[in-house]
Amino acid sequence: MPRQVDHESRRRLIAEAVCDLADEHGLEGVTLRDVAARAQVSMGAVQRCFRTKEEMLVFALGYIGERIGERVRARLVRSPAQSAGTALGLAATEISLLREEHRAEARVWLAFVAQAAVNEALAGTLRANQAALQEAFTRLVAEAGEGADRAVPLDPQREARRLLALADGLTTHVLVGHLTPHEAHDVLHAHLAGLWE
Repeated sequence: MPRQVDHESRRRLIAEAVCDLADEHGLEGVTLRDVAARAQVSMGAVQRCFRTKEEMLVFALGYIGERIGERVRARLVRSPAQSAGTALGLAATEISLLREEHRAEARVWLAFVAQAAVNEALAGTLRANQAALQEAFTRLVAEAGEGADRAVPLDPQREARRLLALADGLTTHVLVGHLTPHEAHDVLHAHLAGLWE
C-alpha cells in the first residue's frame, strides 16, 4: 500500500527550506536542487508540490506573510482587554520585525520585496498581504481614534497606510544598520503617540 503524503505539510517544509536558503544567500541562491537537499526530500517531491520555481517562491512568500499574520493575531488574543491603541502598537511592532528573533525573517521578507519589483506573481502576493494588513490596521486606527479629541479627525485608512509604510521602512533601516532596534522602536511608538494628539 503506498504511503500517504500530507502535501500541505510538505509544501510548508519546502517553504521553510526556501526561507532558510534565501536568508543565507538571497533569492538568487535558491535552486530547486538546494531546496530539496535542505528540506531533505527528493527533487521529484519538490516538483510534485510546485510546477515551477516561481510557484514555489510565491507559496513561500505567502507562507511568510501567514506566519507574521498569525503572530499578530496571537499577540492581540493574548491581551483581549487592551485598548485599541495598545493593540495597534502591538500589531505595528510585530509587523516591523524589529526583534532579534525576527531578523532572519526580515531579511527574507525584504529579499522577496526586492524580487517583487521585477516579478508580477510575487508583487501580486505582496499586494494581497498588504491589503489584508491595511484593512486590519484601518479598523484598529478607527477604533483607537473613537472619542479622541483632535482638531482634525483621523483618516483611518490614510493613517493605516502611513503606519504600514513606516513599519516597512524601519525594518530596512534596522537591517542595514542605520538604526538600532531600540531606536526604530522609539520612532514607531513616537509616531503612534502622535496619532492621538
